[in-house]
Amino acid sequence: MSGDGARTISAEQFLADYPEYITTTVLDDLRATEYAYLDRNQDVYLDYTGAGLAATAQHQAHNEWISAGCYGNPHSDNPTSRAATAGVETARAAVLAHFNAPPQDYTVIFTANATTACRLVGEAYPFGRSTRFVLTADNHNSVNGIREFARSRRARTEYIPITGTELRVTEAAVRAALGDRTVRESLSPAAANGRDSRRGLFAYPAQSNFTGVQHPLEWVDIAHEHGFDVLLDAAAYLPTHELDLATVRADFVPVSWYKVFGYPTGVGCLVARRDALARLRRPWFSGGTIQVASAQGEWHTPAAGCAEFEDGTVNFLAIPDIEHGLNWLHGVGIDVINRRTRCLTGWLLDQLLSLVHDNGAPVVRIYGPRNIVNRGATVALNILDPSGAIVDERLVARESSAAGLSLRTGCFCNPGAGEAAFDIGRSSLLRLFEKPPLTIDSYITELGLPTGGALRVSFGIASNFQDAQRFVEFVDTTYRNRPCEAQDLPPRGHC
Repeated sequence: MSGDGARTISAEQFLADYPEYITTTVLDDLRATEYAYLDRNQDVYLDYTGAGLAATAQHQAHNEWISAGCYGNPHSDNPTSRAATAGVETARAAVLAHFNAPPQDYTVIFTANATTACRLVGEAYPFGRSTRFVLTADNHNSVNGIREFARSRRARTEYIPITGTELRVTEAAVRAALGDRTVRESLSPAAANGRDSRRGLFAYPAQSNFTGVQHPLEWVDIAHEHGFDVLLDAAAYLPTHELDLATVRADFVPVSWYKVFGYPTGVGCLVARRDALARLRRPWFSGGTIQVASAQGEWHTPAAGCAEFEDGTVNFLAIPDIEHGLNWLHGVGIDVINRRTRCLTGWLLDQLLSLVHDNGAPVVRIYGPRNIVNRGATVALNILDPSGAIVDERLVARESSAAGLSLRTGCFCNPGAGEAAFDIGRSSLLRLFEKPPLTIDSYITELGLPTGGALRVSFGIASNFQDAQRFVEFVDTTYRNRPCEAQDLPPRGHC
């Protein structure tokens, strides 16, 4: 039985509670024009943390640029090669300008996505017995995977735990991990202070892709004070926030541009401090990354700067679209997008937390902050039936899709946040490691979990009140007062 007498959600009350929303009406005009495909197709898009949406103007800019000239492989010196190179270098400069990153301090390496950028750092970072890889438990798997490079070179890996009901990482825990005396005392005084070498790599997300928690950017300076390089994962943060690298002096910043403004896909970058980049040692070379190489002599000389790290031929027909996207974003105003998404997130949390079954039991469980203080426009939750049982996320995925809602279900490639959210202890995980389950469903059964993940709703540039309203009404009318019943659901193929 679904909910009876669904609540009436008033737009007037929303505006009274979040008056700043009225200052973002320019986004309604853009929704009606540049993002008209949403309403034309009756799409309710709620997965901006998964991928941003592109404006029609971005596609037009690409078509105009492509049709205006002829572009060839940039690894040459001819008219079409120079035209392609100019487009790539203009985009590189636009990225530096977007981050307010001084060109004398930073460079931009184009990659396929943020994951590739993380791998580039991991495989080339000078890990060894005297260095450490320290990272927060709240991290995307693209960052978690760096630990395998660290372990293969006998570097110690240490996770900083997630604690509290808001699933945050404390500054005290960060300082304790970075200031580990057992490692510090094994180094020379100069190395321990970070003057002659680095003690290792510290990695954390500016914003959690699971809970929306925003971790302090000040941790970058704290890590530097302790002699660590810093990889700051900005993938979930950048769509609604500015990142000033003249102030937040992170060493490595991986980016997926499709998450920021939807198009182009398959193009990301690593924004890197030049001095930190000079410490990396690539374990291989490829076309475009060397000045000269010998087959018979079996030697090579790396190219200088970013060229050493851009494997093969970059996507020279898509990279200029980054500049088009940044121009679009700046024209709209990222502060406007931030205000709107904060209002929608705050209201969504208010509404979801107020939903109750007729017996007084809550309809949803929120993972992470329950207000908009130090959090982004990403909300993770599970739906509960009247007895408090979690409704299987696969069922919600099926029914929300049938209702025209595009949201994310699963564990969001962030196992640390998921383990904290579901209170999975280390001892249980170590026991499973001795005899790993073969499937994710058997993994869930072994741990005694009620479900395999959660739901994630996230807002972005084209979101409006009606999108949030549709989701709340869907949850209310579909699940309020409805017992959790066994369903014929397909096996989980992945997290």
